[in-house]
Amino acid sequence: MRLWKKIALAAGVSALVLAGLFVVFIGPWPVYTSGFEGTGYYARNLAAIEQTARLNHLTSTPGPLKAGWGVARMDLEPGMPLAGYGARHNIKEYLFGEKPKKTATGIHDDLHVKAIALSDGEDVVVIAGADLLIIPPNIADAVRKEVARKTPLTANNLYFGASHTHDGPGGFGEGLAAFFVGGLYNPKVPVILTAAFTDAIVEAYNRLETARMAHGRFDAPQYIRNRARKGPVDSLLSYLVVEKAGGRRCILLNYSAHPTVVGSRFVEFTAEYPGFLQSAIEKAMPDTTVAYLGGALGSSGPVAPDRPNDIERAQAMGEELAGLVMANLHDLKWQTNVDVAAIGIPIELPSFQLRLSHSLRVSPLLPKVLGLPIGGWMHAARVGDLFLVGIPGDFSGEISAQWKRAAADAGYSLWTSSFCAAYIGYISPDKYYDEPNAPHEYETGFMSWIGPHQEAFFTALMERMTGALGAPPFKQAS
Repeated sequence: MRLWKKIALAAGVSALVLAGLFVVFIGPWPVYTSGFEGTGYYARNLAAIEQTARLNHLTSTPGPLKAGWGVARMDLEPGMPLAGYGARHNIKEYLFGEKPKKTATGIHDDLHVKAIALSDGEDVVVIAGADLLIIPPNIADAVRKEVARKTPLTANNLYFGASHTHDGPGGFGEGLAAFFVGGLYNPKVPVILTAAFTDAIVEAYNRLETARMAHGRFDAPQYIRNRARKGPVDSLLSYLVVEKAGGRRCILLNYSAHPTVVGSRFVEFTAEYPGFLQSAIEKAMPDTTVAYLGGALGSSGPVAPDRPNDIERAQAMGEELAGLVMANLHDLKWQTNVDVAAIGIPIELPSFQLRLSHSLRVSPLLPKVLGLPIGGWMHAARVGDLFLVGIPGDFSGEISAQWKRAAADAGYSLWTSSFCAAYIGYISPDKYYDEPNAPHEYETGFMSWIGPHQEAFFTALMERMTGALGAPPFKQAS
């Protein structure tokens, strides 16, 4: 065989091998339409729920409520990357080491982790809310290890939530996926975040004292919109008030509007409207600490008052929401003996499916190439007749609104929160998955990663988890 033929053959074989590797690791692959019922991963999730539920001591005669809270400021520095807007990050920084152009130029307002510990004398749950875009799994894992060194608390006791500010610290993870979310990895950031979470959680646990609690909610539709379509929103602002002797209070808030009032051109750290909401109440109410959990932020955009610039609009929105909260804190129905329980588990997910069209998707191996974690975490907590469910992604406000109505009909209050110690994209209503343009939309296409039955999947897990904590059953509203 002549040399040129050998070269051509080698080139052809190499091309085929490269093409094969491209398809295997990048795509395209055919989409799947199968459900999760009857799968091994779903059965293992249910088994994990049942096993973890047995760690709790549910009773109809709970002991007196004990509560404690803690606050830790994130020790951030100018020059650190910001998380939230892809426009701030240039791929050349990652590939060629170019100097980042849009790191934080300063700290407009401090960012915090705030934790509230609740116990009935048998079981404990600590709810930690942070002024962060998400709760990266590497940070959650590090916090669990540090907290376990200093307290008896385990992963089951630690409920994580984030405000979803798009002006918090990035640089929290390695890999291309983490870069697109939060810029270049900065080894200082995981240390800072782990320390802040640990300090707040340990302080909250160590300050457990006899307390009483009340909770409620009100509608605030004027500050939220469905940014994806002409559809419903979860416009409820929910509050949990815990009070110790002498009137010392901690208020935990939950609302679903995206903190995207401040745009990508703003390059200072800020907790955005949730931060201004918290600080406005703390300034107006002495001896009060206010914490915040971002709610069902999927499809949920903010509607902020008109002001000269973005940061003033965010501040105005936070302050106006604070006024509504304080106006609703009258005639609280206090409870002193409530059952406290929690279930927190790593969950196995349907196969990764980022669609290119209705018939094709990228390779399910692509997350490994990009450094994208492919597991999830889900948490449910009970404090009396209040149940909280943490979802590991941008959870749809449309689904959340249905869940809350059904829970209210069943006789209890339900909160939903996003970014629960992991991030798996957007979880949208199943009815939109097969719409003609769905694969090319942001929430149902580019950021939709777990297939066609994501609403049904999380609804089934939520019902099993809350049921295991003693919630009455309900059927999802149509």
